[in-house]
Amino acid sequence: MKKFIFLIVFLLTACPQKKEPKPSELSTPSTVKAEIQAAAFDELDGWKTDNLTEMLPTLQNNCRKISKTTTDWLGSSALKVDAGLYRKICEKFEQKQFAAASDLRKFIESNFTPFLVLDDGNAEGKFTSYYESQINASFHKHGKYQYPVYGKPYDLVEINLKDFDENLPNKRLVGRIDKQKMIPYFKRAEIENNGIKAPVLMWGDNLTDIHIMQIQGSAVAHMDNGEKIRVGYADNNGLPFRGIGSILLQNKLLAPNNANMIEIKKWLNQNPEEAKKYMQQNQRYIFHRIVNETGPVGAFGVPLQGGRSMAVDKDIIPLGSLMWLSTQTPDGKALNKLVAAQDIGSAIKGAVRGDYFWGSGGDDVLAAAGSMNSVGRYYILIPKGQRDGLD
Repeated sequence: MKKFIFLIVFLLTACPQKKEPKPSELSTPSTVKAEIQAAAFDELDGWKTDNLTEMLPTLQNNCRKISKTTTDWLGSSALKVDAGLYRKICEKFEQKQFAAASDLRKFIESNFTPFLVLDDGNAEGKFTSYYESQINASFHKHGKYQYPVYGKPYDLVEINLKDFDENLPNKRLVGRIDKQKMIPYFKRAEIENNGIKAPVLMWGDNLTDIHIMQIQGSAVAHMDNGEKIRVGYADNNGLPFRGIGSILLQNKLLAPNNANMIEIKKWLNQNPEEAKKYMQQNQRYIFHRIVNETGPVGAFGVPLQGGRSMAVDKDIIPLGSLMWLSTQTPDGKALNKLVAAQDIGSAIKGAVRGDYFWGSGGDDVLAAAGSMNSVGRYYILIPKGQRDGLD
């Protein structure tokens, strides 16, 4: 088995090639190290039995997105994909009909090679899950609908350090202008207690549900006029994130063996005044937007598909990449399937770290998604014919 070690840059292409690429080591100023090992599809647990036709909507969305790009590379991650060559695979994909999972399996096998991803030599990492939550809301503030769902604030500004000095990191900062100086944006407590200059998309009836929506990044809003509105991620206030579960555990308000999302939600709803105080210890605040898509839209800009989308660390894994996930569900069942890296999360950091998108639903889906904390591994599917950086 060949082993390729990268210190932050890995260039991919998408032209078919018979021989395997030669090992290469590329370095950049970053100290992040990701390792990959060439594998075979027969080595992937469950590869022959995965119902790949379920993946077709995700593949179609990926290719539509990639076909519209004009950049040389997908993203700016450690493992880079040559966008021009990847588009050629999408052209072939769009010209084919896949009547059965076996047809799609053959197509993938003929165009990609799986590579096991390692974090400094370790193939195992942490895999959690998230879902699209549900809230009750109204377009007007009245009665029980007292909690605003904010769009992106009018006074939120952003800069990239690299725009000011090429020697500075490629880091985005958000804040606001006060007396001709850029300062950090308002904390969660300041936003919830004082309000901000931002459009109010709707008014929710439960602060806990809005907090969970912010953690998950999206929700389906059940409006009091009977409509269903999909709400997606727009931006954030740029301040640190602290999970409400860890906050409640630290304050000994939940037992360590009972800190799943169902119990967390139950405690928050039963203790609304205390809940607000503890939720405000998470300074990060998420702003939303209304989306008109078939599913919640991830960071890659396409609708997420339940069971087939995953959030990754985009500094390591290029968004849009195909991944073979091998882990376990919360009840211990094997979870081996093809997924696409289509989203990100503030807690999703590292070469082997994923957040599996469970789908949309209520407390039943929350119970599954909120309790997943599994050890697993994944493979990135690299287009055959990769050349740059491997000669």
